[in-house]
Amino acid sequence: MSTKYNLIGINYNQTRKADPYLTEKLVKHLNLKKEGLYLDIGCGTGNYSNALQEKGFQFIGIDPSIEMLQKAQAKNPAMNWKIGCAENTKLPEQSIDGVIGTLTIHHWTNLVRAFSELAYILKPDGKIVIFTATPNQMKGYWLNHYFPQMLKESITQMPSLEAVENAMQLSNLKITKTETYSIKPDLKDQFLYCGKQNPELYFDENIRHGISSFSALANIEEVEKGLTALRKDIDNGKIDEIIKSYENELGDYLYIIGELAYF
Repeated sequence: MSTKYNLIGINYNQTRKADPYLTEKLVKHLNLKKEGLYLDIGCGTGNYSNALQEKGFQFIGIDPSIEMLQKAQAKNPAMNWKIGCAENTKLPEQSIDGVIGTLTIHHWTNLVRAFSELAYILKPDGKIVIFTATPNQMKGYWLNHYFPQMLKESITQMPSLEAVENAMQLSNLKITKTETYSIKPDLKDQFLYCGKQNPELYFDENIRHGISSFSALANIEEVEKGLTALRKDIDNGKIDEIIKSYENELGDYLYIIGELAYF
């Protein structure tokens, strides 16, 4: 996984920026306090930890990719950036007031081990906020129509809400709240479903390169074929019908908020 993101890390910051709305949601769900110390696990190039630190909150960023962390370090030398992963943070017991993980949980190799590690470093009244997409939500993306194999591969690697809840329970954690998120037209962080309402975005090679599904899971032939079909449907207006056929009430992404089950 670190090798994959070392490659994706090249030019990653061109398209992956902290979205103001999503950032404010992290502040709210994590109940951030100026005197606390927080962890951004799977921080990538540090977009969200930087955005939150700019608001006066103190963060540590951990990621397995050297390429990503070098870019994070270049942007913000003052923050504490560390090589590591959710399963092994190398942080002391009860040293962190809260944890965020944005679009990273599907890269964890062992959910129980990861949540056990996060529970170990979490202070008794700390919170964990995971931003992810569930398999059921992703089955509702109209991208399935144009890139079926890529989406199948992407969906396969995503843990279900039930799997996350079970892993948390085995790690002395509990889910206290979930909240769905649906793509907004002014989204600044151009992750997988960023083009939900603006399909033209997927013709930008830089945007596709910053999305792991396109850059690491997709077959080049399928992407080319899918883009050709998408271009045709945009030009003849059929895209509106395709998008409408995938409308649902599940939301596009999900916030999972948790805390220690006993303290």
